[in-house]
Amino acid sequence: MAIERSQVEDIIKAVGGKDNIEASTHCVTRLRFALYDDKLVDKDALEQNDLVKGQFSSQGQYQVVIGPGLVDKVYNEMISITGGSRASKDDVKNAASKKQNPIQRAIKTLADIFIPILPAIVTAGLLLGINNILTGKGIFFEGMALVQVYPQWTDFAAIINTIASTAFAFLPALIGWSAVVRFGGSPLLGIVLGLILVHPDLLSAYGYADAVTKGTVPVWNLFGWEVNKIGYQGQVLPVLVSAYVLAQIEKFLNKKIADSFKLLLVAPITLLITGFLAFTVIGPVTFMIGNAITSGLVYVFDWAPAVGGLIYGGLYSLLVITGMHHTFLAVDVQLIGTQGGTFLWPMLALSNIAQGAGALAMMLVLKEQKGKGLALTSSVSAFLGVTEPAIFGVNIRYKYPFVFGMIGSGIAGILLTVNHVMASSIGVGGIPGFLSIFPNNWGVFFIGMAIVLIVPFTLTFMYGKLLNKRRQTPATPANDSVRKDSGRRYSALDVLEVKTPVLGHVVPLEQVPDPAFAERQMGHGIAVEPKAGKILAPFSGKVIHIMMKSKHALILEHPTGVQILVHVGINTVSLKGEGFTIHVETDQTVKQGQLLMEFDRDLIQKSGYPIITPVIVPDGQSMIKSVEELPGEADDLQYTLMRIHLNSSSGHRN
Repeated sequence: MAIERSQVEDIIKAVGGKDNIEASTHCVTRLRFALYDDKLVDKDALEQNDLVKGQFSSQGQYQVVIGPGLVDKVYNEMISITGGSRASKDDVKNAASKKQNPIQRAIKTLADIFIPILPAIVTAGLLLGINNILTGKGIFFEGMALVQVYPQWTDFAAIINTIASTAFAFLPALIGWSAVVRFGGSPLLGIVLGLILVHPDLLSAYGYADAVTKGTVPVWNLFGWEVNKIGYQGQVLPVLVSAYVLAQIEKFLNKKIADSFKLLLVAPITLLITGFLAFTVIGPVTFMIGNAITSGLVYVFDWAPAVGGLIYGGLYSLLVITGMHHTFLAVDVQLIGTQGGTFLWPMLALSNIAQGAGALAMMLVLKEQKGKGLALTSSVSAFLGVTEPAIFGVNIRYKYPFVFGMIGSGIAGILLTVNHVMASSIGVGGIPGFLSIFPNNWGVFFIGMAIVLIVPFTLTFMYGKLLNKRRQTPATPANDSVRKDSGRRYSALDVLEVKTPVLGHVVPLEQVPDPAFAERQMGHGIAVEPKAGKILAPFSGKVIHIMMKSKHALILEHPTGVQILVHVGINTVSLKGEGFTIHVETDQTVKQGQLLMEFDRDLIQKSGYPIITPVIVPDGQSMIKSVEELPGEADDLQYTLMRIHLNSSSGHRN
């Protein structure tokens, strides 16, 4: 697709003009701006620009989706027009972060720390849910647990409980690892720090209250200074603050100590100083602060449970939009550690379902097939506990399903808090969230689940149909991906089968945690959750573009002229090529199954980036009539990922 200078000028004008651009760069699909004032952006003008496939703001960056291949030309033309300098991804990221206030930066820091350890927490939550089913009284037998009726299951349940509770018992080690990485220290020292804080020689934090009552709290006597000899199980603040201190001490020592002595001196000195500070100052102070916060929150919900349920249950979806929901992961962990359960997580689970119900209703309200498909798949994702596709892809766009979702979850929140519904673990949201709930609370929780399914769905459906009737919107064709040419439809089809470029679980694009992909702003396609670290050619053709600096994405072209983009991970451009190895060159001809790229799955995940890999058929390819996506399990390289139906006029046969 050719670009006109006037179109690029219109993009510059729409983002507030060149004087509003602090820094700009691009990745393989979109322009990324750090703007002085986002309020100057003319979204309608961008929407009407033929070059623009989509737009959104994320973490202080305004992102304008152009599409693979074309974005390079648009960016070059933009630099030529503005006379600005080319910026790196980090330049834009740093410029964008300056616009965040201290609270936003703190929230982002907490998100960066807790997101990498979520898989362990989710796994622990699921397993504890299974243990709850086996050991909960009254589930299968009146007044008795399954393990009481069938004692042979007792040890089986005990093993599950041991496996499940490990992540929570040693949570400070997980937090220590992730926090020290975030603060720029050595991951191994973070793990050791977390383990130090839960050492078996220490009085468990769970037994501290009883020990205080009995006057049996053990102490260290440091030359007359008595320090409580207690651990910090279930505590978040002590390990977070200690991890920050450790990282700063380590970085300081690395600058001051010669390389030949670093191995012998840096780690021991760092751990020794941090350990003493953790037990003597940091731990006692943050322990009191954490308990005070928890006690205050519990008091508020005990004093006015209905108000608390209405506010937290109703507004939780707003927290997701702002990113503040990650902050409450720490609160949930603290509540479980000090109170034995959390009353916040049940409301989160029902909020997930409420937004999913709103999105599901939109499938019946919307008339275009693309919107219906997005509504269906994103609602399923929300029912399973991941609401971002439903919120950003459907509900926020139309507003009223989002509002009705909040109304439903607010009503359910009142029900849960008034009846003191608690979760024994976190990590499992949506419909499977009942596994985290104490079994004696299941009845009330399921009533709440019915509320968040019925209320948002019914209100959204009725209001949406009313709007459609008022607007008298004409029906659109059944398949919006079927293209017309010169007023006639093509009936004869050629089919290009695209094999999987990587082994793994194949899912719809709506499950990709990035609106540019999830909303299909760049084109049709599908995504793979990789089980291997190799990208292979999905068909025989030519490599026409490689992101050489970041190495995370490339574009292939089939002899028919069809192009596809393979994009490994989300925001992996920030790794600057680390963990990626390219085995081909631009303009190189390749055969189906040939190795194109290798990537380090563990490094990407440890860096906090999703490894899900979108495979996109960019819009604007006139030879394509429709794209058939085939989710499933890609266990071998002969798995057909997509079937691309070609117009008969393309003159090619596959």
